[in-house]
Amino acid sequence: MPLVQITSPHAHTSQSTSSVMMLVAIATLPGIAALTIGFGWGTLTNIVLSIIFALALEAGAVRLRKQPIGFYLRDNSALVTAILLGIALPPYASWWIILTGMFFAIIIAKHLYGGLGYNPFNPAMVGYVVLLISFPVEMTRWAAPLELVSELGTSGVSKPTLIESFGIALRLIELPTIDGFTMATPLDLLRQNDALMISDLKQTYPQFGAQGGLVWEWANLGFLIGGLFLLYRKIYTWHGPVSMLVTLSLLAAIFYDGGSSNSGGSPMLHLFSGATMLGAWFILTDPVSSAVSNKGRIIFGSGIGALIFIIRQWGNYPDSVAFAVLLMNFAAPLIDHYTQPKTYGHS
Repeated sequence: MPLVQITSPHAHTSQSTSSVMMLVAIATLPGIAALTIGFGWGTLTNIVLSIIFALALEAGAVRLRKQPIGFYLRDNSALVTAILLGIALPPYASWWIILTGMFFAIIIAKHLYGGLGYNPFNPAMVGYVVLLISFPVEMTRWAAPLELVSELGTSGVSKPTLIESFGIALRLIELPTIDGFTMATPLDLLRQNDALMISDLKQTYPQFGAQGGLVWEWANLGFLIGGLFLLYRKIYTWHGPVSMLVTLSLLAAIFYDGGSSNSGGSPMLHLFSGATMLGAWFILTDPVSSAVSNKGRIIFGSGIGALIFIIRQWGNYPDSVAFAVLLMNFAAPLIDHYTQPKTYGHS
């Protein structure tokens, strides 16, 4: 047989960008299911509208760049960005909020830098931060957990159906369920009541759960399960997520005084509140905007964990995953410069 000559690289894999992105999308399902069970259909309507807007914006940007539309839509990168932003937004977000966020994520954060593989910042987090800074009222209007709606809401408050949920998002109809029955998240309450004991907060505010708040602890557990699935499939390594979670836990333990809200809460509350697990397993693991080497990923993840705690404890925003990720995206090139492996034969 003739010798077959194949140029480098010689490492081959069945994983393509499209298949990796699809696995990431599938891995979000346990967390999405927990959010849907806990808050109703609002997260699903967010995701559906985000996907529609993301694919339309992606197609438009690719067409303007005179690139093959089908090829770029099939890589599923816009799909994953849409899912992550849809999860991060408050349930039942208005369509114009979703469209604005997707515009900044797809057009500004991704295609203005050259498209997939060239963006220095995580697109979904860019869209989220723009919305949080520009529309703080809309972005902090979280629906009450359905468990509390059932227990406390007796004056016309009902669980919206899937069709009604789309109506809320499109603002074709108005329901008192969402617009009139919203609650602060546990992290919001810690920021607003820094002179009380956490045990008193739990007795006063029913949205506190056993660890990180009703719905939030189950959602974080769901994203943890999805992240471990991706780790098992070797989509990424453990270095970034584990270093982030360990650093966040250590800082929370160091500053925790045993029960006052002024200390920011226990390590378990930080791990299972807000977007902690979503950030650890689905956002900082973005291969484009994170550090490259394993050593660099440990530094990158540790920096994110430290920033999350610092901003939660002393900053103006109760949940800080997006800000922490974007700040470390700035630092990723510098981290790569000092942690890149030595070339063979060089000291």
